[in-house]
Amino acid sequence: MKRIIAIAAAALLTACSSAPKGDEAASTTITVFAAASLKGAFTEIGKQFEDANDGVSIRFSFAGSSDLVAQIRQGAPADVFASADTTNMDKATADNLVAGTPTDFATNTLEIATPAGNPAGVDSIDDLADADVKVVLCAAEVPCGSAAARVEKAAGIVILPVSEEQSVTDVLGKIITGEADAGLVYVTDVKSAGDKVHGVTFPESAHAVNTYPIATLAGSTNRDIAQAFVAFVAGPKGRAVLAAAGFAAP
Repeated sequence: MKRIIAIAAAALLTACSSAPKGDEAASTTITVFAAASLKGAFTEIGKQFEDANDGVSIRFSFAGSSDLVAQIRQGAPADVFASADTTNMDKATADNLVAGTPTDFATNTLEIATPAGNPAGVDSIDDLADADVKVVLCAAEVPCGSAAARVEKAAGIVILPVSEEQSVTDVLGKIITGEADAGLVYVTDVKSAGDKVHGVTFPESAHAVNTYPIATLAGSTNRDIAQAFVAFVAGPKGRAVLAAAGFAAP
């Protein structure tokens, strides 16, 4: 069941219009912990939000969702958490680290990425089970890693990666530099990499669609602005940026 955000459109307008102004506003900064796969889209969304709210600044920390929730559990100061899966958000919620109810704002699907030119000739998920193909995956605790495990099960194969990374951007980096023949990343990562990689879609990816939730954190010291940012992400302007980056609707 989709999570329902508790901020209505009218509340969003109120929150945005009530953002601090002048000298007081200049010192207002919120920290957003977001999944690595959101870096491009959230950087743009952050710029738009800052433009719409005089004096408000957003500081981003992008990493694997499992690493981010571990930091939040350890007391790292943050106002908003955006996860690449519901599992890690549920961990934060279970520990009473989330204020209110998280909202699902996007979905993402895995795609095979190879170095430009696809030198190993990878054209299906089955090729990743070939011992001669050097594959890089996300670690199991990372959302893209758990999605990869579901894909393996759906395809009836076993992939033995040469390395397991803590974020999808690390996987992509090894593909771009040619350290591996192929890797499983998100469709949004393939799109953002452009001609640096070659993308291979595969039907089994339908078994591993990740839902992205976002929430204000209980420890936020700027909760009104944090909630306004959450609503902005889930609203029409945020959704437009996410769609342009390749994310699907929740």
